[in-house]
Amino acid sequence: MELHDVWFVLIAVLWTGYFFLEGFDFGVGVLTRLLARDRPERRVLINTIGPVWDGNEVWLLTAGGATFAAFPEWYATLFSGFYLPLLVILLCLIVRGVAFEYRAKRPEEHWQRNWEAAIFWCSLVPAFLWGVAFGNIVRGVPIDRNLEYVGTVWDLLNPHALLGGLVTLTLFTFHGAVFTALKTVGDIRERARALALRVGLAAAACAVVFLLWTQADTGNGRSLVALAVAVAALVAALVANQAGREGWSFALSGLAIAAAVAMLFLSLFPDVMPSSLDEQWSLTVTNASSTPYTLKIMTWCAGIATPVVLLYQGWTYWVFRKRIGTQHIAADAAAGAAH
Repeated sequence: MELHDVWFVLIAVLWTGYFFLEGFDFGVGVLTRLLARDRPERRVLINTIGPVWDGNEVWLLTAGGATFAAFPEWYATLFSGFYLPLLVILLCLIVRGVAFEYRAKRPEEHWQRNWEAAIFWCSLVPAFLWGVAFGNIVRGVPIDRNLEYVGTVWDLLNPHALLGGLVTLTLFTFHGAVFTALKTVGDIRERARALALRVGLAAAACAVVFLLWTQADTGNGRSLVALAVAVAALVAALVANQAGREGWSFALSGLAIAAAVAMLFLSLFPDVMPSSLDEQWSLTVTNASSTPYTLKIMTWCAGIATPVVLLYQGWTYWVFRKRIGTQHIAADAAAGAAH
């Protein structure tokens, strides 16, 4: 296997890790409006992802950096053609991070309410736009003979891509609801499981249509296997959720996300960004990659750094593995008042 093929796989793995991890904290952000009934319950939801949300975003930074270094032509065409939606995603991630940190800095009702609204919208919008972006990448976009994007932002708002946005939004919200059930106790846990069923059914309906559409347009035998795994895992996650097996349900919803991402990348290969104007103008792992020497240096660096990052993130999740509920929020408030 050539190094550019290896890096295509590694970038696919990075995006899979990002959607698996950031997917559930986007979902929890959306649930601050759909599930939480009052401020203590919103605090519970935010606290479930408080120790990990920023670490989850490392996967996005790494995926973007790896694309820039391994496939500069892909990076340049992607970020120029998708400039506006990617800028909106970036702004949402910035505001979302500020909201997590500033929400509790002042006690006024309007202050906290406004930051909580920012958490909701800045979780919902990126969850939708990532699906739109990847729906377009797989479907193909207007790329000319100079390997440059020649379309407009309106070309990105096609039915296939918009359906992809609904898939990621509903699937991440389901993933977040299952994570909430796994991390909480009491009434909020039961309501999270009930909401997970409703959202999961909507996610399954959207995902089946989108994945079958993608398979019919650009799929192959390998992507068909990934499609089957994604659908089976999503159905199994719904069954496990109904049985009260939150751990299994979370693992299976994550597997569904991973298989869906794998299907998209398997549908792409050897292209990295197909041209809808002429397939000969498509960006591929060959014409979009860096030099072999650059890829070799990157491979050594990734081999050393990746295990360290994985161990650290795994340790973080282990340390903050306990369930929480509104009683813990009340206890924290009482302790603060006593001081």
